[in-house]
Amino acid sequence: MSFRVTWDNLLDNVEELSADATLLTPVSQNPFQITDVQQHRVLIEYQADSETVPLQREQFETLFERVADATGSFDLDRLPPGAEPYATVMSLHPRFTIDDRDGTLAESETPTASPLVDAHTVEHDDSPREEPDIPVYADALLLIDALEQHDVTSLTELDVPTLVNLYTLLSDVQRNANDLRQEVRGVLLDRLHHDQPVSGQYGSVQRAVRRNRTLKDDEAVLELLEAEGIDPERVMSVDTSKLDDALEVTSLSESDVYEIEESEYVRKADVDEEMKETRLQGLKDQLAGADEDTTELQAEIEELEQRITELTSFDSGTSFHTRSTGG
Repeated sequence: MSFRVTWDNLLDNVEELSADATLLTPVSQNPFQITDVQQHRVLIEYQADSETVPLQREQFETLFERVADATGSFDLDRLPPGAEPYATVMSLHPRFTIDDRDGTLAESETPTASPLVDAHTVEHDDSPREEPDIPVYADALLLIDALEQHDVTSLTELDVPTLVNLYTLLSDVQRNANDLRQEVRGVLLDRLHHDQPVSGQYGSVQRAVRRNRTLKDDEAVLELLEAEGIDPERVMSVDTSKLDDALEVTSLSESDVYEIEESEYVRKADVDEEMKETRLQGLKDQLAGADEDTTELQAEIEELEQRITELTSFDSGTSFHTRSTGG
């Protein structure tokens, strides 16, 4: 298929997008919207910047040729700076498939939908919010309630029971938030295939690699070192477990062979789950009552505004007659 035909089909598909459709660049995951479609270019606007960016037809043709020349698929990491939106828009063509996990763009015989559009279309949901059934949500509500009741900027002025409550709730929030954070991290790792930052509304993340080293079998390592001319005795370390056994049968003390530094900490001993649940239900009831009061107040305001409008409105079809006297 020639590029001219591909370009015409691409423009048709772009024009079929909903006006509020949000697209993502495949590598940096920056959201943008298409603001206009012209014969020789497509205009876009990033959500983080109101400046209009034109995507030229000639550059689309260059990308088209690179995909055609690539073996199997085109690696999106090879795109020059600022060219990511071209790949996203190109994926709107049913014959071009973008894999945002592997970071590739390829031509396909089977029509496919772009994963960077359908999954990220902005939808306005006016339905009531549902309470999430996760531990961190309940603990966070209780913690917010406690923070609103006490001045935590002056902790030294708080009594011990209050400090215990704060510490318990902070500990629960930290534990449950960390559990949820790890679950979110697992999903993100499946979707981030590169080490470039990906931005959201509140911040950005990027894929990173942490190296953990575990020594292989001691005998195998010593044999390898000896084969390289290194005396195994030079790399032998003190076995702490054997050292502790030796301390028990000698006059040496623990401080003779160890650098000891002690630090004190507070450990959460128990949690009154029943009390937490009782207080949590009370907070939920208060929130529900607040929502009802707000709804009633809004209705009263609207009714009052309607009455004011009726009293002050002017009907252009009303005629006024003045009685005249005289001959």
